[in-house]
Amino acid sequence: MSTFDGLNDVFGTEPTEVQKYESEKPSLKKSESLDVKQDYEITRAQLHNLVMKGQEAVDGILDVARASDHPRAYEVAGQLIKNVGDVADKLIDLQKKMKELDDEPKKGPNNVTNALFVGSTAELQKLLKQQKQINNTEEN
Repeated sequence: MSTFDGLNDVFGTEPTEVQKYESEKPSLKKSESLDVKQDYEITRAQLHNLVMKGQEAVDGILDVARASDHPRAYEVAGQLIKNVGDVADKLIDLQKKMKELDDEPKKGPNNVTNALFVGSTAELQKLLKQQKQINNTEEN
């Protein structure tokens, strides 16, 4: 016997199964918009292309440096290796930025402090003493 049987009799209704309605929430992720997704794909492809070409250039300049044994060739090779590493870092930064687009900012304050009195202990004692004197004069 259900707790609603009395209500069903009063209102003249038949008991039915409650249907659950699940609505799909629209995706509010910024990274799923067409422009952002397209820009991400293009940027990622360009960065990958730069890393691959940079790697080929590093291989070539290292061959030249070994053949010539010139310090300037090794300096150029070192700079090129650094540049390829920087492009690889940009790929990682791109991933982080895409993730940050989807993250919701924190709501509310980070620090909640309920300070009733801000000051030194000497100032607090002075304030309490004054309040005590005011209370004593009011009582008399």
